Amino acid sequence: MSALDDDDFFDDDPFDGEATPLDRFEAAASGPAARLAPDGLRTLAELFDRPSSFSAIRASVPGFEEQVDAIISASQQEDLPVRAVAAYLRGVAAGLETAAVRVEPVWSGPTEHGVPVRATAQVLSGLVRRARHELLLMTYSAKPYEPLREALADAVARGVVSRVVVETLQGAGSAISGAEPAAAFHGLGVELWHWPVTRRAEEKGRMHAKIAVADRRELLVSSANLTQSGVNSNIEAGLLVRGGTAPERAAEHFDALRAAGILERL
Repeated sequence: MSALDDDDFFDDDPFDGEATPLDRFEAAASGPAARLAPDGLRTLAELFDRPSSFSAIRASVPGFEEQVDAIISASQQEDLPVRAVAAYLRGVAAGLETAAVRVEPVWSGPTEHGVPVRATAQVLSGLVRRARHELLLMTYSAKPYEPLREALADAVARGVVSRVVVETLQGAGSAISGAEPAAAFHGLGVELWHWPVTRRAEEKGRMHAKIAVADRRELLVSSANLTQSGVNSNIEAGLLVRGGTAPERAAEHFDALRAAGILERL
């Protein structure tokens, strides 16, 4: 992917005070790179490090092909060594993660490449897989969704305390049919919680929240239920919040509801 050796990249500036190849690459790539999430940037960095074919790199972050193309083109234009490109991408990823607050829109359903968006399924699985200590999910309806089940099983295996709050058939009245939503998580070792109907001030009150919180540092708030339709097929919208106080406050609210007995273990 490059005609230069790594040592050549660090030679004295041949432009004698003018912009260096790295300067020009950063100017061209910074905007597209900022549109990608840290996990997407690290995926690109790994592929540049191998190195991989351009077609494989383009396909590594679905929905962001235009941004990936811009990064590839900028690296080719300046003939940069692959290690330098990978290091830059990892640096941008680290910078995005240390920013005070980062908020990204998240969508389920059809997308248009002219307006790249992050997919709910990818964001949810990534959030679960990044959790190291604590994980909280809340959903109204739920059906077995294997990518999420696999991610939750991995989280439990590495010692992440995982709690899932679901609605019940009794609590939903006739709005939910079939198996209990909690059945979607059976066998995974997660704690299952619910809002008993006896603790509801209004007969028509529902446990309708749809959130995911990882380590009190990441918060996904979405209209999507934890079902195949919710995270993939329907048009659903949400926000992924990284940093700031919102993730911690969401987890604290759950703690308060649990301590007050409003939420109980299933």
